[in-house]
Amino acid sequence: MILERFCIDGQVAVVTGGTKGIGRAIALALAEAGADIAVVSRRPDPGIEEEITSLGRRYMHQPADLTKREKTKEVVPVVLEKMGDINILVNNAGIIRRSPAAEYPQEDWDATLEIDLTASFILCQAAGQTMLKNGKGKIINISSVLALQGGINIVAYTASKHGVAGLTKALANEWASRGINVNAIAPGYFITELTGALRNDPERSKTILGRTPAGRWGDLSDITGAALFLASPASDFVHGVILPVDGGWMAW
Repeated sequence: MILERFCIDGQVAVVTGGTKGIGRAIALALAEAGADIAVVSRRPDPGIEEEITSLGRRYMHQPADLTKREKTKEVVPVVLEKMGDINILVNNAGIIRRSPAAEYPQEDWDATLEIDLTASFILCQAAGQTMLKNGKGKIINISSVLALQGGINIVAYTASKHGVAGLTKALANEWASRGINVNAIAPGYFITELTGALRNDPERSKTILGRTPAGRWGDLSDITGAALFLASPASDFVHGVILPVDGGWMAW
């Protein structure tokens, strides 16, 4: 049965930034599909814990500020100790700091690159070591359509998401033959906290919706199918893909 190819029963999935927005939606979707979930975020969310455990799945929260490298390095060892394995890694945590490039603060550049790119590499490397021993694993990096474009007033975010796309392809080249699938999702403009400033700006919102063939902002439910596909055996021959989930934005 084809639906069995999307089953991830008994897998352990780590989702960074999993208490809000896209990360939360993906964590819940993977739990519904059968996975136990380890969420990494600065603060816990009792609500998501209740939802996941009510499905009969194991749940843990690992507190970590991924702008601090020593905290990032603690994540995988703690998850392995408490959950026993890591089969799926979703690098979703990220920040956006907006400012014109000519005045872009160095501290905003450093913080954005640390959490959006460097933390993703550290976690890919650490989880990848376990996956290489197991001979299988799924890594999903959350990039952005800004990995394919330049954007406006978000120079660090754009640079980091281009980096995530390159990281995804480089790891896929090294690890595909060893049973690990490394892919990325490139969301378009979704209804999340990160897009609040754009959605509240009538001119920018009109421009974005006018450019999006689907004619609307993405709903969080729009991204979960892509995440489950890349996390499941259905994607076993998919490597190094940057998959836009963008309402047709990149087709324009």
